[in-house]
Amino acid sequence: MVARWIAWLGERITGTSSTPRELVEAEFRLILDVFATMVGPLRRETKAIWRQVTELYGRHAAARGLAAGEVVEEMQYLRELLIRYLAPAIAQLRPRQGMALLLRLNRLVDKGVAMAVVGYTDAMVATLLPKGDDDRPTAGDGPAAIRGRLDAIRSELATIDQSHQAA
Repeated sequence: MVARWIAWLGERITGTSSTPRELVEAEFRLILDVFATMVGPLRRETKAIWRQVTELYGRHAAARGLAAGEVVEEMQYLRELLIRYLAPAIAQLRPRQGMALLLRLNRLVDKGVAMAVVGYTDAMVATLLPKGDDDRPTAGDGPAAIRGRLDAIRSELATIDQSHQAA
Protein backbone atom coordinates (compact mmCIF):
# COMPACT_ATOMS: atom_id res chain seq x y z
CA MET A 1 0.00 0.00 0.00
CA VAL A 2 2.88 2.36 0.73
CA ALA A 3 4.23 1.88 -2.80
CA ARG A 4 0.82 2.76 -4.26
CA TRP A 5 0.46 5.82 -2.01
CA ILE A 6 3.89 7.06 -3.07
CA ALA A 7 3.14 6.36 -6.74
CA TRP A 8 0.00 8.50 -6.51
CA LEU A 9 1.98 11.36 -5.02
CA GLY A 10 4.41 11.36 -7.93
CA GLU A 11 7.05 14.09 -8.05
CA ARG A 12 6.01 15.51 -4.71
CA ILE A 13 7.61 12.56 -2.95
CA THR A 14 11.00 12.93 -4.62
CA GLY A 15 13.68 12.97 -1.96
CA THR A 16 15.72 16.06 -1.27
CA SER A 17 18.90 16.62 0.71
CA SER A 18 16.78 17.75 3.65
CA THR A 19 14.22 14.95 3.34
CA PRO A 20 15.35 11.64 1.85
CA ARG A 21 12.74 9.52 0.09
CA GLU A 22 13.39 6.64 2.53
CA LEU A 23 12.32 8.86 5.43
CA VAL A 24 9.02 9.68 3.74
CA GLU A 25 8.45 5.98 3.00
CA ALA A 26 9.18 5.08 6.64
CA GLU A 27 6.71 7.71 7.77
CA PHE A 28 3.99 6.39 5.44
CA ARG A 29 4.61 2.82 6.67
CA LEU A 30 4.24 3.98 10.26
CA ILE A 31 1.02 5.84 9.43
CA LEU A 32 -0.43 2.68 7.89
CA ASP A 33 0.74 0.50 10.80
CA VAL A 34 -0.84 2.81 13.35
CA PHE A 35 -4.01 3.08 11.27
CA ALA A 36 -4.29 -0.72 11.21
CA THR A 37 -4.29 -0.80 15.02
CA MET A 38 -6.95 1.91 15.11
CA VAL A 39 -9.56 -0.37 13.56
CA GLY A 40 -8.74 -3.34 15.79
CA PRO A 41 -8.92 -4.18 19.49
CA LEU A 42 -6.09 -1.75 20.35
CA ARG A 43 -7.87 1.35 19.06
CA ARG A 44 -8.27 2.93 22.49
CA GLU A 45 -4.65 2.31 23.40
CA THR A 46 -3.31 3.68 20.13
CA LYS A 47 -5.56 6.74 19.79
CA ALA A 48 -2.85 9.03 21.18
CA ILE A 49 -0.26 7.46 18.86
CA TRP A 50 -2.50 8.17 15.85
CA ARG A 51 -2.64 11.83 16.86
CA GLN A 52 1.16 11.91 17.33
CA VAL A 53 2.03 10.28 14.03
CA THR A 54 -0.37 12.40 11.99
CA GLU A 55 0.75 15.60 13.71
CA LEU A 56 4.37 14.64 13.01
CA TYR A 57 3.37 13.97 9.42
CA GLY A 58 2.08 17.55 9.16
CA ARG A 59 5.28 18.92 10.67
CA HIS A 60 7.34 16.82 8.29
CA ALA A 61 5.21 17.97 5.33
CA ALA A 62 6.15 21.55 6.24
CA ALA A 63 9.81 20.51 6.22
CA ARG A 64 9.26 18.94 2.79
CA GLY A 65 8.03 22.31 1.54
CA LEU A 66 4.41 21.33 0.96
CA ALA A 67 1.53 23.77 1.06
CA ALA A 68 -1.28 23.20 3.56
CA GLY A 69 -3.62 21.98 0.82
CA GLU A 70 -1.06 19.41 -0.31
CA VAL A 71 -0.94 18.00 3.22
CA VAL A 72 -4.70 17.49 3.13
CA GLU A 73 -4.50 16.06 -0.39
CA GLU A 74 -1.88 13.48 0.61
CA MET A 75 -4.06 12.31 3.49
CA GLN A 76 -7.05 12.12 1.13
CA TYR A 77 -4.99 9.75 -0.99
CA LEU A 78 -4.73 7.58 2.12
CA ARG A 79 -8.54 7.53 2.36
CA GLU A 80 -8.89 6.49 -1.28
CA LEU A 81 -6.18 3.87 -0.90
CA LEU A 82 -7.89 2.34 2.12
CA ILE A 83 -11.27 2.27 0.41
CA ARG A 84 -9.84 0.62 -2.70
CA TYR A 85 -7.93 -2.03 -0.74
CA LEU A 86 -10.62 -2.73 1.83
CA ALA A 87 -13.75 -2.49 -0.36
CA PRO A 88 -13.85 -6.23 -1.18
CA ALA A 89 -13.60 -7.19 2.50
CA ILE A 90 -16.15 -4.56 3.56
CA ALA A 91 -18.57 -5.73 0.86
CA GLN A 92 -18.53 -9.24 2.35
CA LEU A 93 -19.71 -7.96 5.73
CA ARG A 94 -23.34 -7.56 6.68
CA PRO A 95 -24.54 -4.14 5.50
CA ARG A 96 -24.67 -2.62 9.00
CA GLN A 97 -21.18 -3.89 9.86
CA GLY A 98 -19.75 -2.74 6.56
CA MET A 99 -21.25 0.72 6.92
CA ALA A 100 -20.03 1.02 10.51
CA LEU A 101 -16.51 0.04 9.48
CA LEU A 102 -16.51 2.42 6.53
CA LEU A 103 -17.69 5.27 8.75
CA ARG A 104 -15.01 4.45 11.33
CA LEU A 105 -12.30 4.44 8.64
CA ASN A 106 -13.45 7.80 7.32
CA ARG A 107 -13.65 9.28 10.81
CA LEU A 108 -10.09 8.14 11.54
CA VAL A 109 -8.77 9.64 8.31
CA ASP A 110 -10.64 12.89 9.09
CA LYS A 111 -8.99 13.04 12.52
CA GLY A 112 -5.66 12.31 10.87
CA VAL A 113 -6.18 15.16 8.40
CA ALA A 114 -7.06 17.53 11.23
CA MET A 115 -3.98 16.58 13.24
CA ALA A 116 -1.74 16.81 10.17
CA VAL A 117 -2.98 20.36 9.60
CA VAL A 118 -2.34 21.15 13.27
CA GLY A 119 1.20 19.82 12.97
CA TYR A 120 1.76 21.71 9.73
CA THR A 121 0.50 24.95 11.24
CA ASP A 122 2.57 24.48 14.40
CA ALA A 123 5.69 23.89 12.29
CA MET A 124 5.05 26.99 10.21
CA VAL A 125 4.46 29.14 13.31
CA ALA A 126 7.59 27.66 14.93
CA THR A 127 9.67 28.99 12.04
CA LEU A 128 8.57 32.48 13.04
CA LEU A 129 9.33 32.10 16.74
CA PRO A 130 12.60 31.48 18.57
CA LYS A 131 13.37 27.81 19.33
CA GLY A 132 11.81 26.81 22.64
CA ASP A 133 11.92 23.75 24.85
CA ASP A 134 9.61 21.81 22.54
CA ASP A 135 11.30 18.58 21.43
CA ARG A 136 9.00 18.02 18.45
CA PRO A 137 10.55 18.36 15.01
CA THR A 138 9.82 21.58 13.16
CA ALA A 139 10.13 22.62 9.56
CA GLY A 140 13.72 23.68 10.28
CA ASP A 141 14.85 20.38 11.79
CA GLY A 142 16.71 17.80 9.77
CA PRO A 143 15.98 14.19 8.89
CA ALA A 144 17.70 12.87 12.02
CA ALA A 145 15.20 14.64 14.30
CA ILE A 146 12.26 13.39 12.27
CA ARG A 147 13.69 9.84 12.08
CA GLY A 148 14.20 9.86 15.86
CA ARG A 149 10.59 10.86 16.45
CA LEU A 150 9.31 8.20 14.01
CA ASP A 151 11.40 5.56 15.81
CA ALA A 152 10.04 6.68 19.19
CA ILE A 153 6.45 6.42 17.95
CA ARG A 154 7.12 3.00 16.42
CA SER A 155 8.61 1.82 19.76
CA GLU A 156 5.56 3.08 21.61
CA LEU A 157 3.29 1.21 19.19
CA ALA A 158 5.37 -1.98 19.63
CA THR A 159 5.16 -1.69 23.41
CA ILE A 160 1.37 -1.46 23.27
CA ASP A 161 1.19 -4.43 20.91
CA GLN A 162 3.50 -6.55 23.11
CA SER A 163 1.55 -5.75 26.27
CA HIS A 164 -1.68 -6.70 24.49
CA GLN A 165 -0.22 -10.02 23.30
CA ALA A 166 1.06 -10.79 26.81
CA ALA A 167 -2.41 -10.20 28.32
